[in-house]
Amino acid sequence: MIPVLHTERLTLRAPTMADWPAYASFVDGPRAGGIGGPLDTKQAWLTFAGMLGHWQLKGFGWWMIEHQGQAVGYSGIHNPPYKQEMEIGWALFDGQEGQGFAHEAARAGLRYARAVIRPQRLVSYIFNGNTPSEALATKLGAAPEGPSTEFEDVTIWTHPMETTR
Repeated sequence: MIPVLHTERLTLRAPTMADWPAYASFVDGPRAGGIGGPLDTKQAWLTFAGMLGHWQLKGFGWWMIEHQGQAVGYSGIHNPPYKQEMEIGWALFDGQEGQGFAHEAARAGLRYARAVIRPQRLVSYIFNGNTPSEALATKLGAAPEGPSTEFEDVTIWTHPMETTR
């Protein structure tokens, strides 16, 4: 079962079919480059369904970020076989940037990871030049470690595991 987390303004919950249109639109758009997009409908569906599958297989994963009954993005802890390290990540759907949603959701995800998953190490893979994500990682207490050897034009940001910001 996917836990539901609540913050001051947000609910982090399992993805549902009601979220599909917003997700599919986002991953097909120009801002999806940071997550490997744009994705066609088939690829989008596989990644959307993979959100639920990751929880089933690993016991943690992506939450849909809900604000006032509407999905505004997703955030969570991710560690598929093609990534060497456990990652905390975030993405906001078009028009939802600049409201602090990613920060609020990522803070809740970090608290969950530290209390429940307890990884020895947690990173964020951030495309070079993605200044909003770099700023958010810094605000969360992460520091750039260096270039990724797995992904081109990506820096690994390491999150401290002992404190919550």
